[in-house]
Amino acid sequence: MEAIRIGVVGTGYIGRRHCQIIAQHPDTRLAGVADVQPAAMQGIDAPHYDSLDALVQQAPCEVVCLCTPNYLHTGQALEVLASGRHVVIEKPMGLREADCLRVHEAALQAGRQVFVVMQNRFTPTALWLKELLDTGTLGRILMVQINCFWNRDDRYYIPGGWKGDLRQDGGVLFTQFSHFIDILYWLLGDIAEVQAQMDNLTHRHSTHLADSGQVQFRLKDSGALGSLHFSTSVWDRNLESSITLIGERGSVRVAGQYMNEVDYCHIADYQMPELPPANPPNLYGPYQGSAANHHYIFQNLVDTLRRGTPPTIDALQGAAVVRIIEQMYAAAR
Repeated sequence: MEAIRIGVVGTGYIGRRHCQIIAQHPDTRLAGVADVQPAAMQGIDAPHYDSLDALVQQAPCEVVCLCTPNYLHTGQALEVLASGRHVVIEKPMGLREADCLRVHEAALQAGRQVFVVMQNRFTPTALWLKELLDTGTLGRILMVQINCFWNRDDRYYIPGGWKGDLRQDGGVLFTQFSHFIDILYWLLGDIAEVQAQMDNLTHRHSTHLADSGQVQFRLKDSGALGSLHFSTSVWDRNLESSITLIGERGSVRVAGQYMNEVDYCHIADYQMPELPPANPPNLYGPYQGSAANHHYIFQNLVDTLRRGTPPTIDALQGAAVVRIIEQMYAAAR
């Protein structure tokens, strides 16, 4: 079969990661890139376009990847679907659940697929946690705690940029920590009875959005107690992203910057297996952390379009994560 032709919109750090994987994957080809800043596309070996509109009108592609600022995702996805193409949407899928559901409906009407980029599901630690829960190894889950403590200082917030703006960014739960809220949803389902406190502790000169907070909730299905503590006020560098699960038959904690290290495992009648390395060498470059897992998204895309495998993270799952974040912000207000 001919390679799947893919266009990429937005050629910043993550957009270039998409381009690299597409160009090197044996079943995909980079058909074009678009960015409003011509300098951002320098060095990318593919036709350059100055807008999404130009790319969908002129580039010969079946799929378009959206690696643009948060607030553009859902509107651009609707444009891509209207052009008859499949769409890959970087996290977060959108800033409002209602907009995400519009994308889902548009995809159904167009007969096209939506792939939401939540690549942290593919880490060895996340897959191991999923297996523990699916097999009931931990027994009934009693409590879950998530900690997300990162650094985002003046090196990150550029005056006049979209980051830190309510309408364009949405807040740190969308921009920094939606991957880990997705892990919560994927492992344990939806939440209820949400209470929250949030504040802007160290960024009042650069953004009016909360940089830190604590959220309490119950898991909707099991009734287990849950909490999320988050901050981007950590000095100088990221501290951790961790999840702790307390079950009837044992407890586990996964930590590290990206929930990529098993910190504790004590379960009745269970021997901890040796997991694959978090960042194994692969064909797609020496990327570390969550960026090392993007190739799984593109392999799922190939499998779906060529062999009928369902998308790993579709529009409804992307919308569910957005809904949970909206619940958390609403509780804080």
